[in-house]
Amino acid sequence: MASLPVLPHGSSAHRPVRPDAGRIRRSAAAAAAGLTAVALLSACGYGSKSDDKSSDAKPNAAAAAGDSGAKLSADTVKIGYFANLTHGTPLVGLQEGIFQKELGSTQVRTQVFNAGPAEIEALNAGSIDIGWIGPSPAINGYTKSDGKSLKIIGGSASGGVKLVVNPDKIASLDDLRGKKIATPQLGNTQDVALLNYLAGKGYKVDAASGAGDVSVVRTDNKVTPDAYKSGSVDGAWVPEPTASKLVTLGAKVLLNEKDVWPDKKFVITNIIVSQKFLKEHPDVVEAVLRGSVKTNAFIKADPDRAKADANEAIRKEAGNSLEPAVLDPAWADIDFLDDPLADTLQAEADHAVTAGLLKLPRSSAAGAGANLNGIYDLTLLNKVLAAQGRPAVADAGLGAK
Repeated sequence: MASLPVLPHGSSAHRPVRPDAGRIRRSAAAAAAGLTAVALLSACGYGSKSDDKSSDAKPNAAAAAGDSGAKLSADTVKIGYFANLTHGTPLVGLQEGIFQKELGSTQVRTQVFNAGPAEIEALNAGSIDIGWIGPSPAINGYTKSDGKSLKIIGGSASGGVKLVVNPDKIASLDDLRGKKIATPQLGNTQDVALLNYLAGKGYKVDAASGAGDVSVVRTDNKVTPDAYKSGSVDGAWVPEPTASKLVTLGAKVLLNEKDVWPDKKFVITNIIVSQKFLKEHPDVVEAVLRGSVKTNAFIKADPDRAKADANEAIRKEAGNSLEPAVLDPAWADIDFLDDPLADTLQAEADHAVTAGLLKLPRSSAAGAGANLNGIYDLTLLNKVLAAQGRPAVADAGLGAK
């Protein structure tokens, strides 16, 4: 892994509040212009470091349930996602055949990924057309392509991230000094959130090494439970279901990340599309978005069945289902929604600058390279919502130009 450009830590971070949209837009755009390939935005979901274990694209089992209605402009749409709970929308929607029904005779093919970089590579290569992915790799994919590879076209999930700790070592948020706290990966979404939170509390931590008043230990989520049991970490800032798994091992929830965001909402999963596919097949993209909106409504209307659907999909893809003690609290903490929460994406980029994981360019070069302006195109999502009599969602000034 290449070295990260680390900024001095003389300036303090701020608590994640929704700042003025114009200020954040300028800050996020400037940050993105100086983004390196391995910095902030390296993985999504559970922060897996593996990007070479995604399955070959295959026909989805629900395809047989498809409508026999009019064919759309593409014979096939290739959809990517993760086999984890924060990607519950595709897990449930594919399991129930909701997407296939909206797509009619256009065949759904799926590809499951373990890490954000692999999904972005697949999108760039045309191996998938549409994907569910975390905010960090979406920003990375957009900025690395100079704004030409993808668009964020909708939201999917919010929440599902907690700081869980060993109660024998950490009794309160004031007890973090000198402790070892795990995050999934250097520069991933949870890593940035922890660094930003610690800076806001006055703790000094070197972003690249993780050394400081609190030791930030980058540990794959698959390993974190064993690291906790062995005592090599005292807690973890992690997404579900890792947080709930640690609770079953005796950890306690010290902080739910929802509590440091306005309205208790922050993006954890987006929907992205290849710009080429969006231009050539907007009718197919619209159908997928209808499926997403209807799936999220289904999840809210029948959460128990949806939870069972998601767990069954995980069992099929990952080989193991989640036990109720992990599944139930994890599922309850994730909010499935259509709004991409664009303002929180801006704030996450700003937090990465504050944490020192995004290098601000010199002012003379501030306009060079790609930026976040234009990363969203919510036109089709808002068309779908309008057809249901629902209000439009906002792009926080980062919409299609």
